[in-house]
Amino acid sequence: MASSLDSIAAEARACTVCAAHLPLGPRPVLRVSTTARLLIIGQAPGTKVHETGIPWNDPSGERLRGWLGMDRALFYDESQIAIVPMGLCYPGRLPNGGDAPPRPECAPLWQTRLLSAMPAIRLTLLVGSYALTHLPGKASMTERVRGFREHLPRYFPLPHPSWRTTAWERKNPWFQLEVLPTLRRAVTEALRE
Repeated sequence: MASSLDSIAAEARACTVCAAHLPLGPRPVLRVSTTARLLIIGQAPGTKVHETGIPWNDPSGERLRGWLGMDRALFYDESQIAIVPMGLCYPGRLPNGGDAPPRPECAPLWQTRLLSAMPAIRLTLLVGSYALTHLPGKASMTERVRGFREHLPRYFPLPHPSWRTTAWERKNPWFQLEVLPTLRRAVTEALRE
């Protein structure tokens, strides 16, 4: 199984399918392992992640690790935690200044192939609106996060941990009170041997 995942990951890292649409060129960023028990599916790398090749290596990553109650060493332990965003490459900026959505070609090309080669995954964190499309039905990001218990033990829906979420958190105090303690317990349980 490892050689199959290694092969798929190598193909993904060499992907240039949407190169013409990527302002900084292709640089697929992902971390996969056949032994990983926790999977984090985010949106797409930002510019800092594109530069370093390290997923969640930015303020959003610091915030996500804070939500998880997790240090960098564990977060980047590929044997335990896999990271496969909806878009593997930095997609560029929107006119309003935010990052563009993940390229639509990416997830259909890579998600199923990569995820099916990781048999040990116990819990998948769906981080941000684009990742939340893995959940059935139509609901707002807030509704999906508030209804997190409906998706356990397989999925745990989360907002994107960008600075823009700060105001959302203030409006939704249940996130800190209910969601984060349950998230930390679910992650601990998924990583337990």
